[in-house]
Amino acid sequence: MTRKPARMYRKIEGQVYTRQEYMGGIPACRITQFDTGNLKGNFPVALSLGVEEAAQVRDTALEAARISAVRVLEKFAPNEFRLKVRRFPHQILREHKMATGAGADRISDGMRRAFGKPVSHAVRAQIGMELLTVYTTAAHVADAKEALRKASHKLPVPTRLNVVTAAS
Repeated sequence: MTRKPARMYRKIEGQVYTRQEYMGGIPACRITQFDTGNLKGNFPVALSLGVEEAAQVRDTALEAARISAVRVLEKFAPNEFRLKVRRFPHQILREHKMATGAGADRISDGMRRAFGKPVSHAVRAQIGMELLTVYTTAAHVADAKEALRKASHKLPVPTRLNVVTAAS
């Protein structure tokens, strides 16, 4: 079955649904690495990508944003950065899959007891919450800003770039 569009899961609705020990068939989290780049370096500048609206961000969107930022940083600032995904997608998204096609009306129960099966993970992001942080040197601040700008296009919410710390 095809993946539903992000607009179906963007609004924060209902209870928090995170207890994995009570449910089966949960797909794995799609984020492969939470820390990328030079992990042992000491970088004086930190730039973060913060959320401007409360929303749910799927793990696939976070992974796409991470990959696009790392590609820009590896091209323009190799071994001079560290990228950290700041939030783990704890929220489990469910979907009530309906049978479609010829004869589906005989086997489908419609919306009766439509709890849904787990299909994905998401981050419940509140206003001002930081999703990605890039640590770099003062020479590569412009490259880090460009990487976070490109990463913001992969996220389903408006974002803001914050310079957390800077060398004086």
